[in-house]
Amino acid sequence: MAGDEQDLADAQRAHWQSTYAAHPGMYGEEPSAPAVHAAAVFRAAGAGDVLELGAGHGRDVLYFAREGFTVQATDFSATGLEQLRRGALAQGTAGQVTTVVHDVREPLPFPDACVDAVFAHMLLCMALSIGEIRTLVGEVRRVLRPGGTFVYTVRHTGDTHCGTGAAHGDGIFEHGGFAVHFFDRYLVDALADGWDLRKVHAFEEGELPRRLWRVTQSLPR
Repeated sequence: MAGDEQDLADAQRAHWQSTYAAHPGMYGEEPSAPAVHAAAVFRAAGAGDVLELGAGHGRDVLYFAREGFTVQATDFSATGLEQLRRGALAQGTAGQVTTVVHDVREPLPFPDACVDAVFAHMLLCMALSIGEIRTLVGEVRRVLRPGGTFVYTVRHTGDTHCGTGAAHGDGIFEHGGFAVHFFDRYLVDALADGWDLRKVHAFEEGELPRRLWRVTQSLPR
């Protein structure tokens, strides 16, 4: 990783750590709409275990667990994952949830073909270069079993913040301390090479609102 990229990665990790510490459970307890959709897709595909990347304080992980899935959760914020573990204990789902502090710029710490489904809500559009995003999707492919499903969401180039704020290059712009890589459709299609790209769904979230795509793709059996 180049020096500037490492500096940005380190700054983002520190920013998220302090944000979760200052605002515990900042996204609330209700699951995100993409997680509700993903749970239905995973269930229809017969999935039993789910890996969530960038789980934060765990509102979606806890929802997946309540829906009967076994869930492995990663995030680079130890503070967020500690809040997740406390939530799992409180809800009686601790036996279904495991957590790993992990930066997705590094290889995923899981064996090949070990999970049925992967979920990532706005993780791929963090401060990651195109090369890092491509490598991460390759890692997702590695850990999924044949026929496995990947559901992810990203902010796209039609978003109000795209092209404004502090520019870090490679499609990354920063607002309020949060750096975002805004996706174009070419990148979505490129990341689906070798997958079955089942749907790209446009939606909005939050008060701004943020404009996102929800992407559903699966591996051949």
